[in-house]
Amino acid sequence: MYQINMQKLADEASFNRFHAKVLLWCLLILVIDGYDIAVVGIALPAIMKQMDANASTAGIMASSALFGMMFGAMALGTLSDRIGRRWALSIGVMLFSVFTAAAGFTKDPVSFSVVRFIAGLGIGGVLPVIVAQMVEYSPKKIRSLMTALMASGYALGGILAAVLGKQLIGEYGWQVVFIAAGVPVLLIPFILKLMPESMTYLISHRRSGELAEVARHLQPEVKQPSDAQFVVSTTDHVAGAPVTRLFQDGRGLSTVLFWIAFFSGLFMVYALSSWLTKLMALSGYSLGSALSFVIALNVGAIIGAVGGGWLADKFRIKWVLVAMYALGGVLLYMMTLQASTEVRYLVIGAVGACTTGAQLLAYAYCGQFYPMSIRSTGIGMASGVGRLGAIAAPLLIGQIVALELPLEQNFLVIGAFGVIGAVALALISHGGLASQPIPQNA
Repeated sequence: MYQINMQKLADEASFNRFHAKVLLWCLLILVIDGYDIAVVGIALPAIMKQMDANASTAGIMASSALFGMMFGAMALGTLSDRIGRRWALSIGVMLFSVFTAAAGFTKDPVSFSVVRFIAGLGIGGVLPVIVAQMVEYSPKKIRSLMTALMASGYALGGILAAVLGKQLIGEYGWQVVFIAAGVPVLLIPFILKLMPESMTYLISHRRSGELAEVARHLQPEVKQPSDAQFVVSTTDHVAGAPVTRLFQDGRGLSTVLFWIAFFSGLFMVYALSSWLTKLMALSGYSLGSALSFVIALNVGAIIGAVGGGWLADKFRIKWVLVAMYALGGVLLYMMTLQASTEVRYLVIGAVGACTTGAQLLAYAYCGQFYPMSIRSTGIGMASGVGRLGAIAAPLLIGQIVALELPLEQNFLVIGAFGVIGAVALALISHGGLASQPIPQNA
């Protein structure tokens, strides 16, 4: 019987309209996802003023969505390997759109935190599914670049939140930027219809018609005899509980190191996304100027993710990431030095490249590390455990702000996690893997 190896087909494909469609859909979903998480940091000063919340309470409010993101990443990431990625994405979009909008109608810190927790289930659940989708369908020679381009949507969402916040919060109140987040729920029917399904899911459910269509899209010239059987490599067949498989075949220590790296990276990302506006305001900048620093941070993140993705396809992605994490720690230390406003903008842009940009690239590395059948699970668990860092960041920085310690202490604490993440990534090993092909650029 004639066999068509779907993953080989995807690996060897040339970029075409099908890849562009997958990239644009994934990018769009992450723009919305990035907006929904960044909007709290943008609106935090106004929320604190209206709800009469102190810094410690604000830290809890900012972390509420992050608790939800932790559970959402682990649940939807694992669930998508069972129910399919289209339904997992649709559930995530529904949760974060509806409940982020609902946060705009809350009047007190408790109700705000509850609805943000529920929104966080969707915000956190979408990212590992999207990354697994992009890694699976990207041509091997540009896989890191395509994944980084897609992941830059997260930073674009942050920029969108900052721009809208700068234009609307002063005149219409903080609620309007939350209510606007409900619009993307209208995309769900299109996601279910237009987004391709996971290849392993289609194979396990014997959906040969859809597989044949995907194969034609990947490589239009491929031969498809009537008796063709669609397969993936034997390493991509599920055997046992997916979470357990993260620790099999020599992956155990590296799985834990990914979790440490994600904890460190997400600590840096969410410390900055939740508190940068407030920290710069405390430094004497107006709200408009403080939001401009957020825009610079996210522009830097896009440059870092795309530039890092390009470098990762040319060199080893692991060492590109180690360098970015370590440099992020150094640059955050530079935020403690006296400098002109223009230099501060440049430094915060570089910080964005080596924190948010590096973390987005880390998702690509994690996706390439695990075999296809447990890719969403591997990314989801790393993201979920890493969310503990995201949760801790607003709380810890909130406590430092509440103690009225020098602002330099905030940046030094955040920067230390860049060094920790760099060490963890440097120790990840591919040598003990017995049953998975090693990515050439890993």
